[in-house]
Amino acid sequence: MKNGTDSFVSLGHWPSAGSFGFNTDILATNPINLSVVIGVLIFFGKGVLSDLLDNRKQRILNTIRNSEELREGAIEQLEKARARLRKVEMEADQYRVNGYSDIERQKSNLINSTYKTLEQLENYKNETIQFEQQRAINQVRQRVFQQALQGALGTLNSCLNNELHLRTISANIDMLGAMKEITD
Repeated sequence: MKNGTDSFVSLGHWPSAGSFGFNTDILATNPINLSVVIGVLIFFGKGVLSDLLDNRKQRILNTIRNSEELREGAIEQLEKARARLRKVEMEADQYRVNGYSDIERQKSNLINSTYKTLEQLENYKNETIQFEQQRAINQVRQRVFQQALQGALGTLNSCLNNELHLRTISANIDMLGAMKEITD
């Protein structure tokens, strides 16, 4: 290592400028070559490197600007979405309240119509009971009348003899004839 540093530091070991040849000492030639190449690159590549860095800087700044614009747009859309969400929530609450009141109103209407229907059924039941009672009373009257008539006919038939029977029939015929003359 000492030889490499010595050859780099001291110029005495360098071949003279008149001769051209290859230096096979890698440690001595690499730092020199690198410093020459870096120097040339800095001198000639300074403008190109500067332009590349400026272009890169502009692209980064444009990307940041675009990102900021997109961020602002996203924030704006988020606020609009939140406003729509609040509006939809308010509408949902309104529908819920209206739905509950509508359900209560329908429930009340159903209860009222059920009471009316029950009242009508009660009235129909009472009318049917009265009708059936009246019909039963009329049937009993008819049976009593028929039995009384049969009893009276039985009594008349047993009490009447033929002569009395013929007189009653002729009296009834005379009455019917008189009624017919009155009506004509």
